[in-house]
Amino acid sequence: MLPWRFAVKLHKHLGRMSARLQRRRRAIVRRNLETCFPQLTAPQVETLGAQHFENVGAFFAEVAISWFGDMRRMADYVRIEGGEHLQAAIARGKGVLLFSGHFTTLEMCVPMVRDLVPLYAFMFRRRSNPLLNEIQRRCRVRAAHASVGSDDVRSLLRMLRKNATVWYAPDQVRVDTGVLVPFFGEPAMTSTAASRLARVSGVAVIPLFFCRLADDSGYLLRFYPQLDDFPTKDELHDTARLMSILEGFVRECPAQYFWTHKKFKGRPSEMRDLYGSSSN
Repeated sequence: MLPWRFAVKLHKHLGRMSARLQRRRRAIVRRNLETCFPQLTAPQVETLGAQHFENVGAFFAEVAISWFGDMRRMADYVRIEGGEHLQAAIARGKGVLLFSGHFTTLEMCVPMVRDLVPLYAFMFRRRSNPLLNEIQRRCRVRAAHASVGSDDVRSLLRMLRKNATVWYAPDQVRVDTGVLVPFFGEPAMTSTAASRLARVSGVAVIPLFFCRLADDSGYLLRFYPQLDDFPTKDELHDTARLMSILEGFVRECPAQYFWTHKKFKGRPSEMRDLYGSSSN
């Protein structure tokens, strides 16, 4: 119920304060940043980490607005670039896969796609708590015409056959279903599903970048042209290409990526455990 600008500013402050109480999370964020940005000094890593926790705080304000508020009031604060690429892909009639990643602005930015397309589906990861899972499902339906569980491939393919546009962020993969693909030069367990989906369905894969503007005056959604020569016969090559695109997105707004996720967990036992005691 708070004014949007005030809510974001307040929750950024709360996010920075809460970081002091989250020793384990701070360790995960620090290790991720040290791994992905080895050129940064220790003070620079600490500064970027603090900015990240501010953005995590803002994420909770934006969740409240997106899940329980009136998103129509936010339309004037969103700048859209490359919308013609999205419309050209829809005109092909085989569905659109919006390739992206987990950024702290996802609950505010991703729902903005709904008014741009005839049929929009939002993928989500099911929670172990049935109540929280149902709340998430219902709120995600508000953000799209349909919601699809990240493990429900059949429903996803049915949506694509209806020429749906689907938001797809495979960067937080289950470690038992991934393969090692470099992320900022460090091997990470990564899903190759996007390549397989494109091969089976003929879906157009369009990279989608979104962020909160640097001065907190609004948001940006940028659609890129459909990936050409995708998929190939090499799933690893395709997935490495997608991760390279995601790296570019992260470099544009590094503090807004979800570094609290243990990106490099679940690797083969012979590889170094980057998180140590923080991995529990």
